[in-house]
Amino acid sequence: MLIKSVLLAVVFATASAASKDVPEQLLGRWVVRRVIPTRTITCWGAREAKQLIGTEIRYEAHAFRWEQQRFESPDVIVEQLTGEEFHDQNSGGGAADSQVTLRELGIVTPEVTQISLSHPDTNGEATNEIPGDRVFIKARNVVVFSVCNVWFEAKMVPEPNKRQ
Repeated sequence: MLIKSVLLAVVFATASAASKDVPEQLLGRWVVRRVIPTRTITCWGAREAKQLIGTEIRYEAHAFRWEQQRFESPDVIVEQLTGEEFHDQNSGGGAADSQVTLRELGIVTPEVTQISLSHPDTNGEATNEIPGDRVFIKARNVVVFSVCNVWFEAKMVPEPNKRQ
């Protein structure tokens, strides 16, 4: 019984432990390309959302950056969510509340990888959401994320080859 308890404790600690390493699949420069139309109730209008288009998110092994804001050593949590879990975590509970599904975001798989990166709240900002601090893997070089319940798509931009 003691061995079983210890094993359960180890499994639980491993499953809920955060890493300091940004997953390799995110490393590099990403550009926000478009707003994804959804059935969500947002706190932003089209003007605010449009301002994010063309901005960059950069992920490094132990940091991430959006525009001029850099966050060192974030706690990184990688989770697999079913379509139902995604919906429940990102939609409201009532029929008239925001609703968003994987299919609506163009994700055709039954599960999605969610990567969350912690950071301190931003100084003086109305929101503590930073573009790219919680992303969902849509495809090999495409992620989606929301800010103020507006959903965006970002694509990885290949780095130019460095001469040695």
